Amino acid sequence: MRYTACVTAAVQTPAQRILKTVFGYDGFRAPQGEIVEHVTAGGNALVLMPTGGGKSLCYQIPSLLRPGVGVVVSPLIALMKDQVDALRENGVRAEYLNSSLSGPDAREVERRLERGDLDLLYVAPERLLQPYMLDLLERSPVALFAVDEAHCVSQWGHDFRPEYQGLGVLARRFPGIPRVALTATADDRTQADIMAVLELDGARQFLSSFDRPNIEYRVAHKLGPKQQLLDFIRAEHGAGTREADAGIVYCLSRKSVEETARWLLAQGVQAAPYHAGLSVRERDDAQTRFIREEGLIVVATVAFGMGIDKPNVRFVAHLDLPKSMEGYYQETGRAGRDGLPSTAWMVYGLADVVNMRRMLAQSAAPEAVRRVESQKLDALLAYCESAQCRRQTLLAYFGEEYKQPCGHCDTCQSPPESWDATRAAQMALSAAIRTGNRFGAGHLIDVLHGNETERVRGLGHHALPTFGVGKAVSDRQWRGVLRQLAALGYLTTDAEGHGSLIATPKSKALLKGEQTLHLRAETEAPSREEKRERGRKGRGGAEAYSPDPLFEALRALRLRLAREQGVPPYVIFHDATLRAMSAERPRTLSALGEISGVGARKREAYGAAFLAVLNGVEVLNAEAPQPASAAEQGKAGNAAVLGVLKGESGRETTGVPSDAPPDPQVAARLRAWRLNLSREQGKPAFTILTNAVLDAVATSRPRTENQLLAVEGLGPKKVDAYGAEILRVVRGE
Repeated sequence: MRYTACVTAAVQTPAQRILKTVFGYDGFRAPQGEIVEHVTAGGNALVLMPTGGGKSLCYQIPSLLRPGVGVVVSPLIALMKDQVDALRENGVRAEYLNSSLSGPDAREVERRLERGDLDLLYVAPERLLQPYMLDLLERSPVALFAVDEAHCVSQWGHDFRPEYQGLGVLARRFPGIPRVALTATADDRTQADIMAVLELDGARQFLSSFDRPNIEYRVAHKLGPKQQLLDFIRAEHGAGTREADAGIVYCLSRKSVEETARWLLAQGVQAAPYHAGLSVRERDDAQTRFIREEGLIVVATVAFGMGIDKPNVRFVAHLDLPKSMEGYYQETGRAGRDGLPSTAWMVYGLADVVNMRRMLAQSAAPEAVRRVESQKLDALLAYCESAQCRRQTLLAYFGEEYKQPCGHCDTCQSPPESWDATRAAQMALSAAIRTGNRFGAGHLIDVLHGNETERVRGLGHHALPTFGVGKAVSDRQWRGVLRQLAALGYLTTDAEGHGSLIATPKSKALLKGEQTLHLRAETEAPSREEKRERGRKGRGGAEAYSPDPLFEALRALRLRLAREQGVPPYVIFHDATLRAMSAERPRTLSALGEISGVGARKREAYGAAFLAVLNGVEVLNAEAPQPASAAEQGKAGNAAVLGVLKGESGRETTGVPSDAPPDPQVAARLRAWRLNLSREQGKPAFTILTNAVLDAVATSRPRTENQLLAVEGLGPKKVDAYGAEILRVVRGE
């Protein structure tokens, strides 16, 4: 269907009409409207817009306005499916062509393309470049070509994909059809590559701000990274509770991914590992759970995330340094795509600096590429050690000026102290040189502290002039000095991987006293009271939303509807839309349609169900006696909301309070049963049932399958597969 409905008094242009009636938004963000107008008129464009900034609408709406089918080049199957699911929910005729389709299904999509029976078609670059596909496109009515993740064309980009470099053929074979290239991450060199490879000479460039104002940037020094992570996600993102936020944790190695995921699971946090060394089934299971469940944390290498369009990722954490500012920006940009408060949290230490320098030294890339990679790493390290506003430093890297400190990052909220570290730096550099530039941080600190260890004495380093000269500096401060010297390029490491710290030519001026050096003072670990205070501020910092029972009820309804339809929850509605419903509490379908994100089709499909919760909650809260405390009010509201939801679904409840503790004996029996089952089936235990679900069963102690269905996380398929066994285990048989 082509969208040509009558213009209302409030919506004047065809593009604005589609924006409201199809996608449910009242107005464009700058510069979306200008881009849509330009591409709809047949113009080519390069669009540089931050993740979550609304790039998709810049080609989706022109595809609906122009005659023919909008063809979107997309790099990953998961990304295609998510976007197609979301478009279908809005009533758009969208399909994809990739290897997940059977032969007959693919041929049917191709026939619909040729007939012009589609609005949008998503296709991988490898398939698009096949001769038969190009011939098919020449026979089909094509509205436009959109190249998503366009930075993949550039060898200077952080995610180069050779197949993207063949897409210049579109300019030659389809010269009259508009082409738009879109990316969230591209420096000047990458932008130039995109323009050249895709032959976009003369195309308009729309370069939006790189700023993500809803993200709070924080960097801390490693003091025990897994425990630091756990403290952070428990205090600020509800880890281990029913209201837990979804998040991504990035680690550098596969081993670290698995160890971290295993450790989080042992702490009662829903977590799943993801890296290229896992089987396809294991990776698919983790990705599917992340997309379709609420509150799951995926621990991953950088292999995870590019194909994920989940808007309500509330935090991205780095336990190891990424390789570049581009990579960091791209990965942190996976948080808060819905515009709600989110956190980019990272810890790093001297070992990270050494490892990244070593990997760069061992690289087999051409010298020119290694030089660029070294510059990118230097910029990232400078960002980590900067005492300036994180947002200002990050945006300056991409050539954007942010005039005032943001007031929202860690350095703005707690400005770091600096000290004249010239003398200490000279001691450290001298120790490295006098020991032969062959030793790591631990040995150098022993020498500086005058620790007469067996190794120090055996090597004769107790007789060096630098032995014991640094006794007045603490071990932690020395590690900070060495880390910052390595980050600033005064020290480097060996290519053999021994972890040696080597003084560079840059250190000569400092050693000769020709320059001074001020470094960041090492901060102490936050106290328990400081952690509690940050937790009291709410998820995502001081501007985060307070706990909201009604929002959680709407989220539960969304999850149930999503499971029934086999789509991710955010395809039904984004968190931002549910937040707006909770705040405005519309009572009619007409009022619900005014909520941002509620288009005509979604209002028709889901309006009654969401209004039942919205109106039912208010009635229940009005009739219920008011508890004495705010905490009790929150619990009562939750119980009332859950009662409405379970009553609508016809599920039988057990009568056990939802906040009662799990029965420890039942919980232990359930875990033993799950472990045996996972061994029999040869798959991870958490893919059968998560710890949270087992604890919920151990809390409610259901006696019937209807009562099992009332347990959050147990849908009909799980109950059909495991229900009888679970009930037997609960009974202790």
